[in-house]
Amino acid sequence: MEGFGATWDAVVSIWRSGGAVMPPLFILAVLLYSQAFQLIFYVRRVGLDPRSEMNWWDWVRTPERAEGRVADIVRYTQTDVDSVEEVRNRFDEIRLVTLALVDRRAKFVATLVSAAPLMGLLGTVMGMLRTFLGISSSAGEETAGVIAGGISEALVTTQTGLAIALPGLFVVMIIQRQRHALEAQLARLESLTLSHIDFLPGEGRSAGAH
Repeated sequence: MEGFGATWDAVVSIWRSGGAVMPPLFILAVLLYSQAFQLIFYVRRVGLDPRSEMNWWDWVRTPERAEGRVADIVRYTQTDVDSVEEVRNRFDEIRLVTLALVDRRAKFVATLVSAAPLMGLLGTVMGMLRTFLGISSSAGEETAGVIAGGISEALVTTQTGLAIALPGLFVVMIIQRQRHALEAQLARLESLTLSHIDFLPGEGRSAGAH
């Protein structure tokens, strides 16, 4: 407990030395990572299980045997369709609903990542202004204390902004990778569905026509 108390005191000391920019940086960090992890879980939830890909062709031919998220897509894109073009339109609708939301939220997360070092830079400028003010208005030992406080504020806020932004960059990369994987899965499922429809006689079909 003594070690924890010493660590906590050190954190509080660093927090205070960062000045007025530290609370906004904390709020930005909470917002950034809460949004990022919510988006990661959302993409996983709406994504298609890659372990089931070997079954997709069978599921396209017999939608009633499909499972999970693939089942919803297969049945939606094959029920009461009149043409291949309508199947494409339904897949476009799925992409629009799913991927467009991911893109919008990913841009927001990326904006927060970019804002973190800029907010840290604001703290740096404020710290340097405090330093110059101390040099011009103080004397003796008091000057040294003011300068040390200003430099500490400048360095702490810069480091905090970078510490928030750098892991955020990797999180954004994970989100983009998941997004592209989902897009590729939808494209493959669409290709299988269109191939199956091309094999069927006539222009239209329903999910029950087997």
